Amino acid sequence: MMKTEAKRDEYRFSRLMFILVAALEYFVALTVGGAYLAKLTAYVGMSDAMTGILTAFVSLGCSMQIVAIFFTGLRSAKKLVCAANVADQALFALVYLTPLFPIPAAHRSMLLLVLLLVAHLVMNVVHSPKINWMMALVDDDKRGVFTANKEIVSLVGGMLFTFLMGAVIDTFEARGELLSAFAFCGITIFVLMLLHTLALFLSKEKTVEKTAVRVPIRRMICNKNLLKVMLFAVLWHIAQYATTPFYGSYEVGALGFSMTFVAVLSAVCSLTRALCSRPIGRFADRHSFATMLIPCFAIWGVGYFINIFTVPANGKVLFFIYSLLNAISMGGINGGTINLIYDYVPHEQRVAALALQNSIAGVCGFLTTLAFSRLVDHIQANGNTFLGIRVYAQQVLSLFACVMILLVIGYLLLVIRKMHRVGPSES
Repeated sequence: MMKTEAKRDEYRFSRLMFILVAALEYFVALTVGGAYLAKLTAYVGMSDAMTGILTAFVSLGCSMQIVAIFFTGLRSAKKLVCAANVADQALFALVYLTPLFPIPAAHRSMLLLVLLLVAHLVMNVVHSPKINWMMALVDDDKRGVFTANKEIVSLVGGMLFTFLMGAVIDTFEARGELLSAFAFCGITIFVLMLLHTLALFLSKEKTVEKTAVRVPIRRMICNKNLLKVMLFAVLWHIAQYATTPFYGSYEVGALGFSMTFVAVLSAVCSLTRALCSRPIGRFADRHSFATMLIPCFAIWGVGYFINIFTVPANGKVLFFIYSLLNAISMGGINGGTINLIYDYVPHEQRVAALALQNSIAGVCGFLTTLAFSRLVDHIQANGNTFLGIRVYAQQVLSLFACVMILLVIGYLLLVIRKMHRVGPSES
């Protein structure tokens, strides 16, 4: 017993490093998404619809996770993960330097688009092996609490990070020096990249027996549990990517939020999510992640319902309430959806299963944004009217997402909760 405990403690520092890794990745994601990206795209002259598509590159990039299936047989993923993350974060840093390049405006927009897309693609190539590397260091009966602790550190750190970034950008903008703000963002991402690489380098990796690639692929095709979990992922990705990519431009555009207000909003939401994550994680460990996800998605659905009525006159109040509800729900959704794979898929299939699920759901999410970008353009081109009703595009999208969340909850109740969880002998 003492020997087992000693061996388990061998990875304690590595788990702490992975909590730091997740926080640094979250800071980068904050900088290259939402209102921050909308500020950059507005500067280079991109429309709200195009900004939404760029934001959805997060989802399209997930399609590259399919490549991780071919890494299933690797004994070690460390070198590959470190190299890929250096490359993708360097590209993210360059995204914010594109306004400084002495090239025509049209070429600058295209360069920004290419850099952002390639960065997301490279990042996702190694996402599944990295997640498996991390989760292998955690006991199965402690995954909920570990995931919660990881999120709490990211969220509290993100709260301070967004305050700093928002204040700096607003200060530069007030001086008429927005280019300097973009340069600051690029340098910040580069520093985060160095710290992220060091944390990964210091993390240990559990050695695993080499597994033939064809085995998990063949089993995945026949694994009904995995197919059902994948359909669940597709449904909630459609809801998310019909709305979220268009909210950033809505905040800094029609709703008129300053970057400081965005930072305050993000900070309050981060604190809320941090307070909720650990109780939600303990609930999931006690009852199951499928059971935990049902109230989380219900809360998210209420948030979307509120956003149906969000307009400039009440934007600071209603979007604030939506953001709080979103923060509470994401305290369980982000970790819970990943852990469904660990609940219902055998150990040897998990890297490939997670990669396949994220690839398919990611493509579906991006295609959803692409389809709804046409609707956004149509509504805005008609003076913010739809079917003769005066309405903003984001209100219509929120209504659609609200309906999709109802479908997701029904699917969790009628399908996912009735599935057989993988036992210790199977995992």
